[in-house]
Amino acid sequence: MRLVVLCCLLLVGSPLMAGEARDRLDRFFAEVETLKADFSQTVSDENGQVIQESAGTVLLLRPGRFRWNYEKPFKQLIVADGQFLWTYDAELAQATVKPLAEALGASPIMLLAEPRPLTEDFVVVGEREERGLQWVDLTPKVHDTDFDRIRIGLDARGIREMHLSDHFGQQTVIVFDDLELNGQIPASRFRFTVPAGVDVIGTTNR
Repeated sequence: MRLVVLCCLLLVGSPLMAGEARDRLDRFFAEVETLKADFSQTVSDENGQVIQESAGTVLLLRPGRFRWNYEKPFKQLIVADGQFLWTYDAELAQATVKPLAEALGASPIMLLAEPRPLTEDFVVVGEREERGLQWVDLTPKVHDTDFDRIRIGLDARGIREMHLSDHFGQQTVIVFDDLELNGQIPASRFRFTVPAGVDVIGTTNR
C-alpha cells in the first residue's frame, strides 16, 4: 500500500505566485472532488540506485474511492470502492480484499475520505524554490505511516512532483501528467468485479 498513498495529492490548475504553494495544497483538499491523471513512478534505494520504475493511470472520486492502475512493467490494479480495498495481480490471477480503513490505517491516503486541512495530519514546513519548482515539505503527525517525509513540488500549473522518503532510506518519486480535475467519472469505474478463475484472499462479508 506504500504506492497507493501517492494519489492523494495532484496538480492544481491555475498559475502560482511565490508563497502560494501551501495555500494551493489546502485548497486541493477542500475543493477537488474528482481527478484523472497519468503517472510515472521511480523508487530508489538508500544509495540512490533505481530499483523500480512503473507507470499507469489514476482516478479519484471523493469520498474514499480511487482506482490506481499500474500498466508498466506489469499490470496491477488497486481499487477502493468506498468500503473495501481490492488489489488485483493479473499475472498471479489473485485478488485480495480488505475493509478500506483496515487496509490503509493511518496512511495519508485516508485524506481522501474527508476533505480537511493539511495541518490536521501533517506538520507543514515553509516553502523554497529548487529546479524551477516551489517545494513544500510535509511530515506526518502520526508515526505509524509508510513515509516519514513528503516533498511536493509545484510549477506554474500546480503540483508536478511528489517525493516520498521512508524509514529505510528509500525514496519514491512520482511525476503527474495530463491531469483532469473535477470532470465526470462514473462511479462504476470504482467497482471491482472478480474475473473468472481468479483466487480471492479476504471477504466482503463483514
